[in-house]
Amino acid sequence: MLRTTQPMVDTARHRPPAARAFAAAVLAAGAVCALALTGAPAHAAGAPHREALPLERLFDNRAVSDDAHPQDADFDGKGSSYSAQDLRAAGWTPGRTIAVDGAALGWPRTRPGTPDNVVADGQAVRLTGRGDALSFLVASSSPAGERSGSDGTGTIRYRDGSRSPYRLQAPDWRHGPLTTKVVGLPHRNTSSGRRTETTRLYVVTVPVERSREIDAVVLPADGSTSDLHVFSLALRAPSNGWTGSWAASTSGYATVGPWTDRTLRLIVHSSAGGPRTRIRLENTFSQQPVRIGRATVALQGRGAAADGRPVPLAFAGHRAAEIPAGAQQFSDPVGFRVPPDTNLLVSIHLPGTVRALPVHSYSNQVSYLSADGAGDRTGDRGGDAYGQQLDGWPLLTGVDVGGGPGSVVALGDSITDGERATPGANGRWPDLLSRRLLGQHAVPRLGVLNHGISGNRVASDRYAGEGTSTVRSGVSAEHRLERDVLAQTSARTVVVFEGVNDIRAGTKADEVIGALTRMADVAHRRGMRVVAATIAPCGGFFDCTAEAEAERVAINRHLRNSPVYDAVFDFDAAIRDPRHPDRMLPRFDGGDHLHPNDAGMKAFSDAIDLRKLL
Repeated sequence: MLRTTQPMVDTARHRPPAARAFAAAVLAAGAVCALALTGAPAHAAGAPHREALPLERLFDNRAVSDDAHPQDADFDGKGSSYSAQDLRAAGWTPGRTIAVDGAALGWPRTRPGTPDNVVADGQAVRLTGRGDALSFLVASSSPAGERSGSDGTGTIRYRDGSRSPYRLQAPDWRHGPLTTKVVGLPHRNTSSGRRTETTRLYVVTVPVERSREIDAVVLPADGSTSDLHVFSLALRAPSNGWTGSWAASTSGYATVGPWTDRTLRLIVHSSAGGPRTRIRLENTFSQQPVRIGRATVALQGRGAAADGRPVPLAFAGHRAAEIPAGAQQFSDPVGFRVPPDTNLLVSIHLPGTVRALPVHSYSNQVSYLSADGAGDRTGDRGGDAYGQQLDGWPLLTGVDVGGGPGSVVALGDSITDGERATPGANGRWPDLLSRRLLGQHAVPRLGVLNHGISGNRVASDRYAGEGTSTVRSGVSAEHRLERDVLAQTSARTVVVFEGVNDIRAGTKADEVIGALTRMADVAHRRGMRVVAATIAPCGGFFDCTAEAEAERVAINRHLRNSPVYDAVFDFDAAIRDPRHPDRMLPRFDGGDHLHPNDAGMKAFSDAIDLRKLL
């Protein structure tokens, strides 16, 4: 987190673009006296190499106001601002670290009504270190009321004197997509009072040269009618020394209970093993923080019982934690050896009353829950306190192990999620891939992370991205790419196996292909290997029509022939009926003609050339 000092104030941050261009030209010509006329700070000049300053010393805009004094801030040049009370209710208090996708971003340590962000205009920000990506906490605004957001090209300066450009896009704070926001707040403060309206903040991540040490980050120069506001930026530290062993995607935000003083006991299955472990909890899609009383990890015995005494986990040295809305929390490393290909118990005590939680809705695995008022049962070796069953995974999104060669991510839908595989048998195709990797020595024994979401689509969102919903099929694969692939622990390769839900919904092949191509481009720029799997046949399922089949064939043709992907695994060919190529062979059919059974899962796994994962 960046240190904070008294910010500098610019009273003319929302002057028209023409005035900004004129001021820049005057300054470039050496007319320093123009500062007194335009109110422009010296750091706004278009100099080729500016002195880098801490971000908080560049703050020149007031985004947050107290509800009782909305006139004290003006984020958008029209007198509107974020509510300090809403931010506090979300857990976003001044100076707090908001961890998102592996980056620790500091929310400004400022009072409501004082400068708390900078409008990007070519300023140089002091930021040093190495990382695998650079994350910005941003939003855009427009005095003219434009809704398209703002973007621009900035520069990363390295200690060796080299530079690399980056493109930063900031969605609009009032009208940007809900599916990619980090947090949504329920009100907008105006000069005439508070209005009920969702305001948004975003975390946007860009690539950096991993092998070079960064010296400074030059923000994009202002060249549009919308302002690009930066609240914080941070390097995402590489996850060296860790391998992802298990993972699940947040598929929605679900109403629960309410649950009061209960303990979750979640069953998950490891892929890679290691001598140390840590877990990852995520409060995705929430508007309020969630409290964790205590957490433990153990090997599963029988049912909800542990095989041995559960091992306590800590969070930044404390047994309890509070996770702000939209943020994540890793536990501290603990010397608990995780065997490969083994069921684990992760127990989480929720000390308060909880009415909604982020959840992975379909697990193909039974987990457990204690009764109301049962208290902290995370340390129980026996399972008697866990009288209720769960069919999803709330809050928990990852288990990492120490050491190892890194991970491969399986990005998919209900087929990857394990629909129609034998429940509790860990026979999903990513599980079988993991066993193949563990049983050989020709390639590294990568961890395998299952990021399938039942009902998920490539090009359109099923879950709207805000509020509780009975639809828990996630945001689109493209919109969850950062969180579920690029930010995953030591992820080296992604296998994308999606698209059948798009064509069933009437989406055209060109739209799916466009999204897949954009995803591959982003992943490649972040140093990841991209593998595509062809869409399996679904003829006989009620909405797998002839029109849908034509789109499937077109997408598969693209996958097999496009140079965009580093490799292609032909899952279609692995299970299709040669006499009826729109259908899978009966021996692979799980019964509904859409989801393969255990034999079909094995056919997918066997179709993977392990050497092409690296």
